[in-house]
Amino acid sequence: MNDQGNHRWPGEDPARGRHGRPPSGNDGGHQWPTGDEPARPPRQPRQVRPPQQPPRQPQQPPQQPQWPGGDQGQSPRWPGGEQGQPPRRPPGGGRQQPPPPQPPPPGRRQQGPPPPGARPPGGPQQPQQAGHRQQPPPRQQRRQRPPQDEQPTGMVAPVGVPKEEREPELITHRAHNGTGGDEHGYDSDGYDRGWSDEDEARFHEAGFDEDPEGDDGGKKAKKILTPEQRKKRRWRRIRRSLYAFVGIFFVLPAIAFAITYLLVDVPSPQEVAAQQGKVVTYFYADGKEMGRDIPADGGNRIHLEPHQVTDTVRHAVYAAEDATFETNSGFDITGIARAAYNQLTGGVGGGSTISQQYIKVATENDEYSYTRKWTELVKSFKMNNEQSKDQIITAYLNTIYFGRGAYGIETAAQAFFGKHAEELNSSESAALAGMIQAPGRSEDLENVQKRWSYVMDQMVNNRWITQQERDSATFPTPIPAEEAKPDSISGPDAYIEGRVKAELEAKGYPEEKVQSGGYKVYTTIDQRAQETAKRSVNEVMDGQPEELRKALVAVDPKTGGVLAYYGGPNEAGVDEVDWGNQQRNPGSSFKPFDLVALLQSGKGLGEVYDGSSPREFGNSTVRNSEDAQCPQCTVAEAMERSINTVFYDIVLNEVGVQAVVDAALSAGIPEDDGGNRPTMANADGNIAIGGGSTVVTPTDMAGAYATFAAGGTQRDTHFVSKLTTADGEVLFDETTPEAVQGEPAFSQDTEENKQIAGNVTESLEPVLTSSELTCADERDCAGKTGTHQYVDPEGNKSVNENAEAWMVGYNPQIATSVWVGTGYNKPIRNADGGLIYGSGLPGELWKTFMDSYLEEMPEAEFEEVEPIGRVPTPPETDDSTPTSEETTTTATTTTTEEPPSSSEEVPTSTEESTPTEDEETDTETDVPGLPTWPGNPGGDDNERWRQETEG
Repeated sequence: MNDQGNHRWPGEDPARGRHGRPPSGNDGGHQWPTGDEPARPPRQPRQVRPPQQPPRQPQQPPQQPQWPGGDQGQSPRWPGGEQGQPPRRPPGGGRQQPPPPQPPPPGRRQQGPPPPGARPPGGPQQPQQAGHRQQPPPRQQRRQRPPQDEQPTGMVAPVGVPKEEREPELITHRAHNGTGGDEHGYDSDGYDRGWSDEDEARFHEAGFDEDPEGDDGGKKAKKILTPEQRKKRRWRRIRRSLYAFVGIFFVLPAIAFAITYLLVDVPSPQEVAAQQGKVVTYFYADGKEMGRDIPADGGNRIHLEPHQVTDTVRHAVYAAEDATFETNSGFDITGIARAAYNQLTGGVGGGSTISQQYIKVATENDEYSYTRKWTELVKSFKMNNEQSKDQIITAYLNTIYFGRGAYGIETAAQAFFGKHAEELNSSESAALAGMIQAPGRSEDLENVQKRWSYVMDQMVNNRWITQQERDSATFPTPIPAEEAKPDSISGPDAYIEGRVKAELEAKGYPEEKVQSGGYKVYTTIDQRAQETAKRSVNEVMDGQPEELRKALVAVDPKTGGVLAYYGGPNEAGVDEVDWGNQQRNPGSSFKPFDLVALLQSGKGLGEVYDGSSPREFGNSTVRNSEDAQCPQCTVAEAMERSINTVFYDIVLNEVGVQAVVDAALSAGIPEDDGGNRPTMANADGNIAIGGGSTVVTPTDMAGAYATFAAGGTQRDTHFVSKLTTADGEVLFDETTPEAVQGEPAFSQDTEENKQIAGNVTESLEPVLTSSELTCADERDCAGKTGTHQYVDPEGNKSVNENAEAWMVGYNPQIATSVWVGTGYNKPIRNADGGLIYGSGLPGELWKTFMDSYLEEMPEAEFEEVEPIGRVPTPPETDDSTPTSEETTTTATTTTTEEPPSSSEEVPTSTEESTPTEDEETDTETDVPGLPTWPGNPGGDDNERWRQETEG
């Protein structure tokens, strides 16, 4: 900082210099702003420099000190004065005004005065004078001087010069340290000349972007890096990132692995077996015991030794579950990556090794999570370190579940093939190995055969059997389940057990978990309803052709629980297929969903359509059964007489196919049968009459019609009402008010939803009257028949036969679905040789069951609702006149057939029907049925009915 005039520090006399002495040159003193000079403090003696420190030699003789702004070797120059003379005061005694401040160089921020007490860059703290700029930081830091008394201004007098003869230099601008003179920052007039280009260069070379006390409020200066420095910094960041990566993904997991390894232990096969194979008890809805699922070994499991497990069995299990078992360390990196990918994408499953599967069985933890996988990995690694491969595979085969209540390979061999494990051949070993993946489907022969083929192929790929052995192998048929478990649930009720197990598995309780826990399963089955169903089937179907298959399913509309379930007799060598869970074409029994879509559009039962037959729809021709005619047909009449052309017209030209699909889904028809086949894939106009790709199960139809019976409230169809542990702890309960509440099916408006369901019921009540299927005691009942046509494989459309027949109906207390067929595309006829329609054997079976069941039930009536749209005016008819029997003739029907009984070879046949409406088809094949309602076409009765209708 520069001296201008004779300044003083606080407490000093202005007439004296900064150290209490008068200024040289001008004795007149300064003009003080206040007029009078302030009191002068007593002068303190100056402390002499310690003698041990050599005196500093001045750069100039004492008589010629270097003053700020002066030239070296000349008399001192005062700012603004003559050489050797102090500055003259302007007239009037006023202070000489400094020159106006110069603007800062480009890129230099305007610096303000430092805060009180702050030291400006490059020198000791000086009071900032007006008009002076803050100096740039010095290139070198001054050497620390010993403390002196009375040195408030930081002035230092040159050695050898009397204090009275020498004005001290500023500590920041001294000649001897290179800070004075023109080349060091001052002009000839003694003022700071500002920033030069050299100053700017030196400033940036020092690594500063701005002053430490700049405009940024005192923040740390940002250093500008050279390209080399930036490169070093970049590599430093990369190195640190690599260190973090290694630490997170290698070091920490290794530490966690080591800690987990020390904490976990591997249970022995005997400890695992003690937790398995408990008795599972099944109960009816009223709490009475239905039966027990007793382990195949009866609790006396046989544990094999390593030498008792043959290579044939081992290789089959390796092929099915872990082909690298002999070489891996207990885990498979590829399998772990696959499991992680499935977790991220929402999938399930992974690549667990045999060791990991053993750990999962031992811990009874089948949760799909990273924690479980991590624990399995550590335990399996530890198991492989402590045990041999022979011990591990033996422990696995002694504890794994195969189905039929069989734990362990020895028990499974006896339960499925009636022999010891040492006697199993490669084909039988492959069949058992294939069951490990899904033991709950061990009674599904189609799935068992598919898995058997996969295991056999894998054995060839791993060269454990030859291709010739594979080609000559045949699927080994298991022995009947009753022979393996004589005390288990058998006959038609065994299908209930199968449906219960499938439902529990879908809820997260697989068969092996239920078995090992000894759970108690409370079903929705009503014992009286179940006995009534079996008795009704035996009574109606007695004496009928043995090739006819049948199914009956009854559902409670108030809960959605299945009250009765008959999927077949379940007789070995006769019929071992659960037909209550097989998809078939529903025929005209699907038409109520067409009506729901129409009612949702605002039109009702009084709408009139052309019910003539045949009618052309694009490239398709649709006929009514027996070409029944209804030129001016109301929707109510079309439903009663099952006029195909009216409903095809409604769906194709009125509401659209998707509206029918949505209506069916809303009622409770599932999208698929559990994952194998969709119910309405690629739906087209044929959905209107239940043909084409529309395939449903009897269980699906009973549940959907139960929605109509409940006034439009949809409740999921289910078999299990409650599941508890062996000691009574409730795992889930479907009988709570929240569980049975249901939801509106057809409209979020409660009244409108009831109105739609009520209008459907109103249209279906006359169907029972026309078909002579009314319920006993004049109880309120409604329903719809359905018949699907047999398609000649040779394409002969003149063949008049039926292949499927349905009757689905309900009252407010129960909804029942009945199906009769062969399970294939074969004609169905009754014992008298007559064609079977929906009102035939299915209708008779339905009525027998409903009358028997409702006999002990209080009477219930359908709720009255307002009609939607136009109100129909039905014609007066003679009740004795029989109604026409419909046969669904679709433009497209493709049905994959279900497997036959175990006595026959499992086929893969496919029904082929007439082409779709998009194909070139100009005719439809109809099956002659009973006389059309109210009489034969063209007859007197029919003509009289037309006249009455038109009149």
